[in-house]
Amino acid sequence: MSKLKAYEEKFGADRVASMIPYMKKVGAEHGIEFSYGGAIGNTFDSHRFLWQARETGGSVLQNALVDRLFAAYFENEQSAGDPAVLRECAEDAGFPPDVVDRLLSDETVGKAGVESELKEFRRKWSATGVPLFVINGKIPMSGARDPEDFAEVFRKLLK
Repeated sequence: MSKLKAYEEKFGADRVASMIPYMKKVGAEHGIEFSYGGAIGNTFDSHRFLWQARETGGSVLQNALVDRLFAAYFENEQSAGDPAVLRECAEDAGFPPDVVDRLLSDETVGKAGVESELKEFRRKWSATGVPLFVINGKIPMSGARDPEDFAEVFRKLLK
């Protein structure tokens, strides 16, 4: 399904019409050129790669992979489930080649870890989508948020 059509089905055409210019403006302020072309697909394999990144290189490698996957999907209209895209992003992030090969050849690698985390987050935070922010280990906030939303939570926590 096209990314734009999926957003319209999820949020409604009117909200998407106002959301896209806002997201493009915010993205541009941070050097991100959001594109709403391309398609939405299954991202489970990208989650396996992210899980393995943390296991292999900690948060440094995981963050590097997140940056590359996000650029591929949000800016370059590539699928985060395409094996060629996963390979390119993982290699660019600094994954050892043998780990990339293992992930691409064995779909069970990381599967149990991802499924376990998914169940835990659903149970603990009632998470059903992304992004999900958990502030101070206590307060879940789902969906794209304005800075003021975070500021309000921080003010409450400081009281």
